[in-house]
Amino acid sequence: MSVENEAHEELNQEAQENQTQENEAQDSNEQEQQEAASEANSDEFRDKFVRLYAEFENYRRRTNQERLDLIASANAGLLKDMLSVLDDFDRAVANNENLEDIEALREGFKLIQNKFKQILLSKGLKEMEAKGQAFDSDLHEAIANIPAPEEALKGKVVDDVEKGYYLNDKVLRYAKVVVGQ
Repeated sequence: MSVENEAHEELNQEAQENQTQENEAQDSNEQEQQEAASEANSDEFRDKFVRLYAEFENYRRRTNQERLDLIASANAGLLKDMLSVLDDFDRAVANNENLEDIEALREGFKLIQNKFKQILLSKGLKEMEAKGQAFDSDLHEAIANIPAPEEALKGKVVDDVEKGYYLNDKVLRYAKVVVGQ
C-alpha cells in the first residue's frame, strides 16, 4: 500500500499544482481584465475632461466677446440722445451769426442747456448739492480752505468750484469745493 499511497500523494500534489496554476492563470486573467477596464475607464474620464475643458474655453471666449460687444455699444443710447443737442447747437450757431438781440441768444442757449440736462437726468445723472453742506471727504474734494465769512460756515462748503455728480446714486465725480475754516 505504500506504493499506492505514494502514487496517490503524487497525484494529489500534481492536482494541487494544476489547481494552483489554474488559479494563478485565472487571477492573472482577472487582473488583466481589471487593468484593461481601469485603462478604459481612465480613457473615458480623460475624454470627458478634455471635452469639458474645451466647452469651458468656448464659454469663456464667448462671454468675453459678449462683454466686449456690450462695452462697445453701451454708450450708443446716450450718444444717440445727445445728437439732438448737437443738432440744436449747430442750428443755434448757424442762426445766431448775425444776431443782434443778445437776450434771444441767451434764451436759446438756456433751452439747449435744459434739454441737455434732461437727457442726462433720464440716464441717471444727478447734480450733487454741496454749497452750505458739511464737508464730507467721501463726496467732496477740498481745493482750498478760507476763513469762514460766518461762524455757521466753519467746516462747511463755502463755494462750488466744480459741481459733483451722482450716477444712479454712486459718486461719478467729486465736487471740488472751498471749505470754510
